[in-house]
Amino acid sequence: MSLIKSTIIPPIKTIFKIYFLGLLFFSSFRFLLFLNEFKHIDSVPDSERIAVFFQSFIMGIRFDLVITGYISILPAFLLILLYQFNIQNQFINKFLKIYFGVLFGLSFLICGIDISYFHHFFSRFTVNGFVWADNTSFMLKMIFQEFAFWWVIFPIVFSILLFIWIINRWIFNASETNESIHFTSKFRIQSVVVSLVALLLIFIGIRGRLESKSPIRVGTAYFSNYAFPNQLGLNPVFTLLRSYLDSRKEKGEEINLIENQSAIEQTQKYINRKGNEFSPIYEYVSFDSTNERPPNIVLVIMESMSASKMARFGNTDKLTPFLDSIAKTGYSFDNIYSAGTHTFNGIFSTLFSFPALFTKHPMKSVEIPKFNGIASVLKANNYSTAYFTTHDDQFDNVGGFLKGNDYDLIISQQDYPNENVKSTLGVPDDFMFEFSIPQLNRLYNKNNPFFAVMMTASDHGPYVVPEYFNPKHSDEKKSIVEYADWSLKKLVELSKKEKWFNNTLFVFVADHGSYLDAKFDVPLSYNHIPFIIYAPLLISEPKSFSNFGSQIDVFPTVMNLVKLPYENYTLGIDLFNHTRPYTYFCNDDKLAVIDSNFLYVYRKNSTSSLYKLNQEVAKDCINQFPEIASGMKNYAFSQIQTADYLIKNKKLSKK
Repeated sequence: MSLIKSTIIPPIKTIFKIYFLGLLFFSSFRFLLFLNEFKHIDSVPDSERIAVFFQSFIMGIRFDLVITGYISILPAFLLILLYQFNIQNQFINKFLKIYFGVLFGLSFLICGIDISYFHHFFSRFTVNGFVWADNTSFMLKMIFQEFAFWWVIFPIVFSILLFIWIINRWIFNASETNESIHFTSKFRIQSVVVSLVALLLIFIGIRGRLESKSPIRVGTAYFSNYAFPNQLGLNPVFTLLRSYLDSRKEKGEEINLIENQSAIEQTQKYINRKGNEFSPIYEYVSFDSTNERPPNIVLVIMESMSASKMARFGNTDKLTPFLDSIAKTGYSFDNIYSAGTHTFNGIFSTLFSFPALFTKHPMKSVEIPKFNGIASVLKANNYSTAYFTTHDDQFDNVGGFLKGNDYDLIISQQDYPNENVKSTLGVPDDFMFEFSIPQLNRLYNKNNPFFAVMMTASDHGPYVVPEYFNPKHSDEKKSIVEYADWSLKKLVELSKKEKWFNNTLFVFVADHGSYLDAKFDVPLSYNHIPFIIYAPLLISEPKSFSNFGSQIDVFPTVMNLVKLPYENYTLGIDLFNHTRPYTYFCNDDKLAVIDSNFLYVYRKNSTSSLYKLNQEVAKDCINQFPEIASGMKNYAFSQIQTADYLIKNKKLSKK
């Protein structure tokens, strides 16, 4: 032991201190994340809680070692090499101070951002966090108007300054780095051996595992049946870099889940299509009867309106009395899931009936593809088309994309009085609704039916509850849901005063839900959403539907009530006349498939899982029910693959 101690040369001591410091700071950020998400400890039974979370932090050290190792390996090799050649240079120390300060500083910045990102998405930070990178001003305004997002600035700044102070005062101090070196042959051999062992240990730390087949992966962190502790063990620098490398590898490539022809054939079977010479999923839809006066349609895409916020689905806080009431007097589809977890997913999938394709942003391509979505079909039948949003319509390229797909009128922040713009998300929901009424009247006065989409935003941070609204709850996140529901009621009450109300379908669906549960690493509350059709003078017999469906089914389902023949080039189905055995949705790099009994989760960078929904604890039973998992996987894979094929080959519309 004394021999080893005597030959632990100064470079190794320096790297050891860096390792200790890095692990300490990374663990501190993990502890902050743990405290910020403390409510999720209840997802783990009392009898297992201490052991499970202890293992999360131990797992975290393994991932922290990977990042610390990558940062330290080159300086370690350089310091050891210079030491062996008895080269001392203060410039090297200054360079290493800057090197470690910059790289660890960036790492701590990512760790801080990850805390806010996780709080919103229940997912560690990945390259998907840069989805708003081309809307930097919008993103920064939104962040700094909501304390829940930006409080992490304080631990970020403090950790960076403290780290720099420590490496200057404790690690790269002159007394140790400049000590004289006296080599003997025996000491040189000993120091070389110990140095090689030290470098080997760093390489092992970088690899994260001793097994030869694979280094540490994201899936390594999934050691338990509980979503929060599994993700707690990850290092956000690791997940960011891993997702970036994967995205670079996949950039420009087609989705390759299964072979295209097989996917198309199975999709035809699943959604009952024969196709034609242009599109393999084409169908011509007609109805036994038609409407002499086709109804107007007001489609409201509600920001973050999870089904879990409604009393209809078990919420006891009475947040959505209006939505709950119209669900009883109209058509309510109770097992509908959003296609993804981002607003652009919700807009795209609802209006064009194509699923989310993992992390791909369908509306940001340089060439705007022409889809045969609901607006195009209705415009071909003499409808006027409009899109309303509370904020900048260029965010996510929505305005331009919709303009290229038959939306004639776009109303956004630039059209509202400046004094009514309350945050980076623009005007409050109820003001947008009030502002829309004269616009809808003008469309109605053209003597043609109209189709209007309204994208709300109030139920998204930064939350702004208008001073004229008096919520029952003091909790901001509850009061904003109350306000959002009240605004929807205001829209209907204002519409009742207009001539066009009696012949108008009001369609309410969400862009996605909210992160309210942590049982699975794909929170179901983030995708389970309401889909309600309200038209008191057009719906004589209210009805609820329990069959599974998706946002992509909104268009064909609404067309059933419009009763106009049309050509369907989409993957959506009419939920009045057809059923899905499952529905599927993406959560960035994950794909989930759900039915009444099971949830299947495919993870791009980890293993797949199958869970029983009625079990209190999420236990993976994929080995117990491999055929069920295979069927669910094939259902989603074939349709995702088919969607990618159709988009890549521009088989979206014959026009």
